[in-house]
Order: sequence, then structure tokens, then C-alpha cells
Amino acid sequence: MKIVSWNVNGIRSCLNKGFLESVKKLGADVLCLQETKAQKEQVELELPGYLSYWNSAVRKGYSGTAVFTHEEPLSVTYGIDRAEHDSEGRIITLEFADFFVVNCYTPNARDGLVRLPYRMAWEDALRGYLVGLAEKKGVVYCGDLNVAHKEIDLARPKQNVNNPGFTPQEREKLSALLDSGFADSFRLLYPEKADAYSWWSYRMNARARNVGWRIDYCVVSQNLAAQVKEASIHADILGSDHCPVGVELDASDTR
Repeated sequence: MKIVSWNVNGIRSCLNKGFLESVKKLGADVLCLQETKAQKEQVELELPGYLSYWNSAVRKGYSGTAVFTHEEPLSVTYGIDRAEHDSEGRIITLEFADFFVVNCYTPNARDGLVRLPYRMAWEDALRGYLVGLAEKKGVVYCGDLNVAHKEIDLARPKQNVNNPGFTPQEREKLSALLDSGFADSFRLLYPEKADAYSWWSYRMNARARNVGWRIDYCVVSQNLAAQVKEASIHADILGSDHCPVGVELDASDTR
């Protein structure tokens, strides 16, 4: 099964930038979108062969996630059942026979780290949620996690220490999740691969110069790690300031 995650930075804008052609090229069985910035009824989007599930923020034009899947899930859950974290449309969980897929758009700490305290509370609550799911069956946790985990995951680590997305606190929370029984699928297969990024600023021609950050992930629970066949970063696909990332699991053995 091929699972792809993409922060589209506004689905309505991305639709005008080759989104449908990109979806065909990606060939995902499950496509997870973040930062849709729209209610479902605001978007004319039908992908043949896919079922769709949307979780939009209460605040219009902000945040939001969507999932498109070929296979009908056993169940779909929106949010993590925590009122303080469930108004921004940031989580959709699909349950399949052998594993859960959790689509996530992690809150940004913002300039001046004004939202870092909230981000820390979010991280703790979400880690508890994911660990609870992993006690039942495998978990694929993917999305824009808004953090570059290690220095190798951004082009200019020294210049960005303590900036949003590269604070010690945010990095430690991702470490804590991985230490709780999860693996970063990309680093699982490519532990030393440098210059592999999924987000580039629109400023200073950053994408053309590949001055980027790897802040989009497909994380798997340890009981799925052996089934990871490929982990990909589709830097050639345009339409957003992020590119899609993906993980492919061996469908013959995902238990």
C-alpha cells in the first residue's frame, strides 16, 4: 500500500497549479492532505476511485485536513477527542484491517514562539493518542509535523536554532514519539541522506537553490517497520511550498 502525504497550502490554490495531474502521477492508495484551508463544500474536487474525508477548522480558510482513499476504511475518526485540540481540523484517523492511518497537520510555534506552549501540550496529547492506537494495531502517522528533527533535516541548521520548527523543545517531542515505539520511515531507509527536503520558503529563490527543511514525515509504528518497502520525497512535484512525501508498505504482510 502506498500512502502519500502533502501539505497543499490551500487546496483551492493548488487545484490551479496542477493538483489533479500530480495526484495521478503519485498513484497513492491513500492520499493525506494538510492545510486545505477550506470547508468541503467550498471545493469542487472529485477524484475518481477515491473516497474522501474532510476535517475542516471552525475558523474558515485556516488549517484543515483531508484524506482520499481507494479502500473504504473500517472507521474514520476526526480529532483526538480533546476539545482543546479538535477545533482546527488537524487530525483524521482511518482504520483499516491491519493498521491505522493518522493524517496530521501539527500546529506551528509561530514567530516569537508565541504558540510553543500550546504546541508542547498538543505534542503530549497526540503522543498519548498514537501510543494508544499502536496498542491495538499498526499505525502510519503522516503529515506536516512542522519540525526538522536533526541537523541533517534542514539546509542551515546553525542559523535556525531556536526558530519555529527547530527549537530544542520541538525536536525533543519528536524524539519522544520515536522513542515510544515509532520510526521515521525515511530515515529508516536513508539514515545519512542529506539535501532531502519537503518545504522551501517562497523567498530568496529557496526551492531552486534547495535551501529547505524536511518537516513532512511518514512515521510508522515499530511493528510496521519491517514492512516499509520505500520512503519517498517527491521534490519534483510543484503546486505548494511543500512537496509530497510517501511510504510504501508491503501489503502482503502488514500485521
